[in-house]
Amino acid sequence: MMMRAIEITRPGGPEVLRETQRPRPEPKEGEVVIDTAFAGVNRPDALQRAGAYAPPPDASDLPGLEVSGHVAALGPDVTGWSVGDAVCALVPGGGYAEAVVTPAAHCLPVPQGMGLKEAACLPETFFTVWSNVFMRGGLKAGERFLVHGGSSGIGTTAIQLARHFGARVFATAGSAEKCAACESLGAERAINYREADFVEVLREEGRADLILDMVGGDYVPRNIKALADDGRLVQIAFLQGPKMELNLSPLMRRRLTLTGSTLRPQSIAAKAAIAAELRTHVWPLLDAGRIAPVMDSSYPLAEAAAAHARMESSEHIGKIVLDLKGDGAG
Repeated sequence: MMMRAIEITRPGGPEVLRETQRPRPEPKEGEVVIDTAFAGVNRPDALQRAGAYAPPPDASDLPGLEVSGHVAALGPDVTGWSVGDAVCALVPGGGYAEAVVTPAAHCLPVPQGMGLKEAACLPETFFTVWSNVFMRGGLKAGERFLVHGGSSGIGTTAIQLARHFGARVFATAGSAEKCAACESLGAERAINYREADFVEVLREEGRADLILDMVGGDYVPRNIKALADDGRLVQIAFLQGPKMELNLSPLMRRRLTLTGSTLRPQSIAAKAAIAAELRTHVWPLLDAGRIAPVMDSSYPLAEAAAAHARMESSEHIGKIVLDLKGDGAG
């Protein structure tokens, strides 16, 4: 049986995305097939489209790393899920399609009272934030936390979770509107990086105990200056490039930690462990409506190029999704 999907015809801009027909996937041991309702649009999708982020050898060549929908088929030895269950899931690729296959352990239930559109915004950002800010970065109540790109999907998630777990939250963003959005979500102060130096602001506040950065480039040495003694810098992307000149002496003298990760190449077991922690510590908050994804816009599957253009314009606040069942309006 065939299905609609969006493929990358060649490395390039949003215009290289094209609707096509592909065979529906079949589940292997430990996997489920999900009939996709919505698919999240993320920066790694754009990097893959541009030819800068190859999928793992065993993953689909189609873009898309998170979806929501209903379980359509179970592979051998899958327990805990039934056909028809409403789920959201982290997928290894292939999310821009009417059906996608993923390890069953990477699925999570759609939170109570939440629609499938909102649920599609959860996996990539919540897996990334929880694993990097809390599991790797060890954020604790009372600590000062700075997240760059505060109005992005990652940023809006990090602000809410850090605030809920008792941190003092600071964020950077590029406009007054975006700064206001960050503060409405719980940031103590949002810093417009076009008008103020985040290093000076954090120094006035006692410096940051933990920084989550996806900018890279010359932000890395500036982040080092903004960290408190024993502070941690967690790097999750390099929008300004991975190379910079860095004096390592402060890391030794002030006992700083520089770490980072990417989600997609991690093992099935590692991502299953993140999913288990999310289900324990975060899903009850989503069920209770105490935190929620911030939605920017949705587009029909056939308009994936427009969704990518919206994301790369950096004008969005929160998440962008593709609608595989309706007209995508909104």
